[in-house]
Amino acid sequence: MTTQNLIAEILRKKSFLCIGLDVDLEKLPKHLLHKEDPIFEFNKAIIDATHHLAVAYKPNTAFYEAYGLKGWKALERTIQYLNQKHPEIFTIADAKRGDIGNTSSMYAKAFFEDLGFDSVTVAPYMGKDSVEPFLTFNDKHTILLALTSNEGAFDFQTLEVDKTALYKQVVRTSTHWKNAQNLMYVVGATKAEFLSEIREIVPDSFLLIPGVGAQGGNLADVCRYGMTTDVGLLINSSRGIIYASDGHDFAEAAATEAKRLQQEMQAILESANLNTNA
Repeated sequence: MTTQNLIAEILRKKSFLCIGLDVDLEKLPKHLLHKEDPIFEFNKAIIDATHHLAVAYKPNTAFYEAYGLKGWKALERTIQYLNQKHPEIFTIADAKRGDIGNTSSMYAKAFFEDLGFDSVTVAPYMGKDSVEPFLTFNDKHTILLALTSNEGAFDFQTLEVDKTALYKQVVRTSTHWKNAQNLMYVVGATKAEFLSEIREIVPDSFLLIPGVGAQGGNLADVCRYGMTTDVGLLINSSRGIIYASDGHDFAEAAATEAKRLQQEMQAILESANLNTNA
């Protein structure tokens, strides 16, 4: 999945929606719990109902690791299903990895080669040699945590170092790493006002924006400050879509909520005069 493939898919679907598959067994519809693999069955139904509205899916790996081998198997089945049935979809392993170089190389192989994800989220705290192993993979993307949407983001990320906010220094430094063209960045939707400053550093890079919907982020504000001529945004919604209903109609309810967001995105794309007829 190249960046140009992703842009083409955004314009074709008139959507830059990413759906987070953060599956909690306690929140699944009760009728699925008797299935042999309820997590995969839930994911499959969500994907089948929404794939025409979304350009990306983002399983948070913690929600699978928590269930041990069965959870990891459900993650594996989910990504295999996406890659086989919908290869045009951009897949994100929300794993937030980042360790010394040889360990990062193993993480990269696990997500890119074994599981077959298009991208993985990575924490930059340990610096260049913890991130560059991910960047060596052709047509794979490393999504660097830049400015997150949680309350604790202000503990470190906005602290000034030599009169520059730390998150800005992280983003600026990362642009000089080997194969930095394979980088994307996570910026929380609740930090929309910071997007203009981030765009001064990475004017063309794709940004993954969590926090729209349940966490209070505003889509219009994110697009106002962060959109590029190639869109440059992936807007993630997790709970607001996948848990729109806990009944037998859960997949239909998810599609309804995804459609609402897609229509908002289409209107934004059209008002920005971006070519949605591609």
